[in-house]
Amino acid sequence: MVESGELLVESDDENVENNMIILDDENIGVDDLIVPAVGMKFKDETEVFDFYKRYGYAVGFPVRKRNSKKDDDGVLRYVTLTCSREGRRSSTTSGSLKPQPTIQTDCKARISASFDVLGTWRINTVHLEHNHKTSPSKSRLYRCNRELSAQVKRRLEVNDTAGIPLHKSFNSAVVEAGGYENLTCVEKDCRNYIEQVRRLRLGEGDAVAIQSYFSEMQVRCSGFYFSIDLDDESRLKNVFWADYRCRQAYREFGDVVTFDTTYLTNKYDMPFAPFVGVNHHGQSTLLGCGLISNEDTNTFVWLFRTWLKCMHGQPPHGIITDQDRAMQNAIEVVFPHTKHRWCLWHILKKLPEKFGYHVDKGLIFSTIHELVYDSQFIEQFEQGWRVMIDTFELHDNDWLSGLYENRGRWVPCYFKTTFWAGMSTTQRSESMNAFFDGYVHAKTSLKQFVEQYERALRNKVEKEFQADFKSFSQMVPCATTYEMEKQFQSVYTISKFREVQAEFTGKVYCDLISASQGHFGMTYEVREDVVCGNRRTKKTFRVVLQKDTCDITCSCHLFEFRGIICRHTIAVLIRNDVTILPSRYILRRWRRDVSRAHTRVPVNYVGLPSGRERFCAPSINSGQLVSVTFLDFDELLQDFMTSQFLVALLDSTYADKDFIQ
Repeated sequence: MVESGELLVESDDENVENNMIILDDENIGVDDLIVPAVGMKFKDETEVFDFYKRYGYAVGFPVRKRNSKKDDDGVLRYVTLTCSREGRRSSTTSGSLKPQPTIQTDCKARISASFDVLGTWRINTVHLEHNHKTSPSKSRLYRCNRELSAQVKRRLEVNDTAGIPLHKSFNSAVVEAGGYENLTCVEKDCRNYIEQVRRLRLGEGDAVAIQSYFSEMQVRCSGFYFSIDLDDESRLKNVFWADYRCRQAYREFGDVVTFDTTYLTNKYDMPFAPFVGVNHHGQSTLLGCGLISNEDTNTFVWLFRTWLKCMHGQPPHGIITDQDRAMQNAIEVVFPHTKHRWCLWHILKKLPEKFGYHVDKGLIFSTIHELVYDSQFIEQFEQGWRVMIDTFELHDNDWLSGLYENRGRWVPCYFKTTFWAGMSTTQRSESMNAFFDGYVHAKTSLKQFVEQYERALRNKVEKEFQADFKSFSQMVPCATTYEMEKQFQSVYTISKFREVQAEFTGKVYCDLISASQGHFGMTYEVREDVVCGNRRTKKTFRVVLQKDTCDITCSCHLFEFRGIICRHTIAVLIRNDVTILPSRYILRRWRRDVSRAHTRVPVNYVGLPSGRERFCAPSINSGQLVSVTFLDFDELLQDFMTSQFLVALLDSTYADKDFIQ
């Protein structure tokens, strides 16, 4: 019954053939969709499943076979097909302190069909309503719709044998398919398959090629931004670019950025300078990047001004860098009202270098770490610092003196009352740099870097899309029975809800030891059992609550710093019988039910073609070369996936032919 991609359906109901609907979800239209109806007939049970699976893909929900019945002769007579989100999780997991996400929502959508005496399968019951949202654009990520084609399997096996990394093989499959959206698998499927079978400088012409490429991208992609800085002899000095998706993502996640230049991309040592934020899943997200020839103040001023212009003149609220003086000077010039912090990790990693000679270096290390991480109040840190300097006689240490003078830039108690999206170091930038590992190396030319950047960014976008899909299709069960936890469960992404949930479960380690009425409301002392290394200790936090307005502040300032309500606050709220939190404590930034503009921007890269290149598209008939057509790059790109060009290139018969003119 299914031929040439068409589904023919017979029905006892003459109105069934007119039972069509048109969907419009996230700009994806599905015309003339055949809706399941009682009376539809099929040749066999497989056709029933294929029909419902196709319907589920178009509407945007996963499908599975729920149950089936066979007669005494072993012949299948009855089958029920359901939305995969039917059923409930077993109650035995409800007490877990770290429950796993579940796709189950007890959805009742289903169809049932049976085998009649005439040998035909007929739909008997239909229930179309779902108790959850559906989305056609996310259908490709459901397990029932993912499969590896024979061609992809062969490519993976051959490349694995040749020692080619899996992510490069997968990227090749993505390009061949014309994008992630045309691929029927994800990278994890490929990795699982390979594991089962076992039991990827300024050279001559680079500057011209990149300028030509950026100009081409600006024409092809609305909103693509680039700037090239030339020296007095018109040689390339610095480059900055950002696609439209990065610019739209900045509107959502540009409040706090990190900036780092420790990653060198090619043999000419042009530092890669990414601006990185954190998205609603806690993932690093690129907000523009540059390649710079040196790291002086003038270069950073050019780069920061270019980036600011690209981002519509809206500076970030906070920026995190290392201690580079040139960066600091440039930030003061370009971002005079932006809070500037130093990377704590960069500072602490210098301790062995600065005190390796000292007889008490171990005690100095532990004292500094304790002061940095355990000081709740500025006075506490400053007093402890003075004691440390006196105890170890470090009055003449210029490095420590410089750090203390700039303590407001790196010690957490000085800036934890400001929102930093949980970012405490520039390791966001470093993790972004690590993301490009495997795509670029020490010998990568500037032109090659931009091409590899495209592939890496496509992969990053796909990771965010998959995280969106996970938060869309799954839900982490609550670990407690508090209504406040359910508030976050219903709207936060999975990764951020897990952070909130950790605070709800961590409440068990907190005790309220005192309460007193103060000028600003009730002040509570909350004592928490904390494990530090191999020892257990107790820390006391102060929580102030104004019950009439439900304004609450904790001395740990977790909410102000990370946007996550802390366990000490939760303990006080529960003590005061607060069940529902005001909306101001549920940040839009971490919500999964918000439509964000950057997620609707396609990543539209096409590589670095030369306008002089023309490609040969051979016509093949019965294994013989019949004719040859020469296409320019645009024509080739348009017809690539539907032509036999790739087949001819891979065929050893034509391996010695010159296909490029």
